[in-house]
Amino acid sequence: MSGGSFFQRDRNWHPAAYTPGYKTSVTRSPQKAPISLDNTVSEMTGPVFGHDLIGETDNDLLRNFAHGGEPIGQRIIVHGRVLDETGRGVPGALLEFWQANAGGRYRHKKETYLAPLDPNFGGCGRTLTDADGSYRLRTIKPGAYPWPNGVNDWRPAHIHFSVFGHGFAQRLITQMYFEGDPLIWRCPIVATIPDRAAVERLIAPLDMNNAVPMDSRAYRFDIVLRGRRSTLFENRTEGN
Repeated sequence: MSGGSFFQRDRNWHPAAYTPGYKTSVTRSPQKAPISLDNTVSEMTGPVFGHDLIGETDNDLLRNFAHGGEPIGQRIIVHGRVLDETGRGVPGALLEFWQANAGGRYRHKKETYLAPLDPNFGGCGRTLTDADGSYRLRTIKPGAYPWPNGVNDWRPAHIHFSVFGHGFAQRLITQMYFEGDPLIWRCPIVATIPDRAAVERLIAPLDMNNAVPMDSRAYRFDIVLRGRRSTLFENRTEGN
C-alpha cells in the first residue's frame, strides 16, 4: 500500500472552517492554505486493535462506572452499523463514545455547567463492530446544556462517536443527535453545515422495534464512512 492511497474527501460536504456564528471557529480556522500530506505506511497499518482490549462492560454505560447504584435518567439503547461506501459492514472497527449525563453535565475537570454530577455515570465507553459491522451500547439519554457561544445558546442532546480503523491515523469523529429535538435546528454548530441532508444523517431515529419493554427505548445510528451517503465527520477535512 503506497502513501496517500485513501479516497479523497469532498470538502463541499463540510462546513467552512471560518463560521463566525460558531465563535470558536474564528480562532481555530486556518489562516493559510491547507497542505496535503501523504500518509506513511506505519500511519495506515498500525497499531492494530485487538478484541482483548475491550472489557465486558465497556459498551454498557449503565454499568461501567456504577458505584452501587443506577444512573439517573432515561435508559436507552443505541445500535447500528458502520458501513463503507457500498453499504458493506466494516468489521473490527473500534468505536469510542462519550456524552454528558442526564442533566447535561460532562464528567470533566474543566466542566463549568452547574448541573450535578451523577455518581453512577461516567459518560464514556467503547466497543468493536462485529462481523457485519454492527455495534450496540446501553446508556442514559444525555441532557442539553448551555454553552458560552451566544447570549442563550444551548447544545442539543448528543453523543460523540470516534471511529478508528486499524491505525491511529484512521480516525473519524462525529456527533449523534436525537429525533425530534427542537434544539438541533437552533444550534450554531449545526448551522455551520451547509446541507440539510448532511444534518439529517446525524439524527438517530427512534427504533421501538429494538426497545426493551419497561426498560429502555432504542435509537438507530448507522455510520457511513464514505460516498454520497457519508456521515458528516468533524475532522474529515484534516484527517482520513
